[in-house]
Amino acid sequence: MIELAPRSASPIARFGGQPIAIAAAALVIVVVGVTSITLWRAYTGSAPETERVAATRQLQARATQASEQLVEKTKGLEATQQESIDQLQVVQDQLLTVRRLLAAQQTDTRKLSEQVGTLTEAIDGLRQSFASAQAAEPAATPAPRKRSVKAGPRTSRTANRGKSRG
Repeated sequence: MIELAPRSASPIARFGGQPIAIAAAALVIVVVGVTSITLWRAYTGSAPETERVAATRQLQARATQASEQLVEKTKGLEATQQESIDQLQVVQDQLLTVRRLLAAQQTDTRKLSEQVGTLTEAIDGLRQSFASAQAAEPAATPAPRKRSVKAGPRTSRTANRGKSRG
């Protein structure tokens, strides 16, 4: 008996015996696809690759410009910060000088206060001694002197005056 080959229901199995025809059909489909894409690009006048390259270059240019601006601003901030530091140092030096002057003035003020206190004590001592001297003086003061009448010296003075007038 003759055996019959089993039939497969898939259409791929039917073409399985003709690989050249399958390869030729696939090649035709690929060529038609590439040709249609090329014609479409030529007809529209745009190529996505060149647009992407141009967009990438623009982005790079913008990024470069932004980084340059950041560098400039950073340099400006550094300069401003350095100026602020310099001004702060000047203010600190001035503050230190003012503190020194204030300390010197306070020392002078203390010295003057001590001197005023010493002078006040000396004046109080003098007042007390003067007051005690005045209190003791009226009791010890003798009566006012009475002038004795001496004719001799007065008459000679008047006599001398009369001679010189004549």
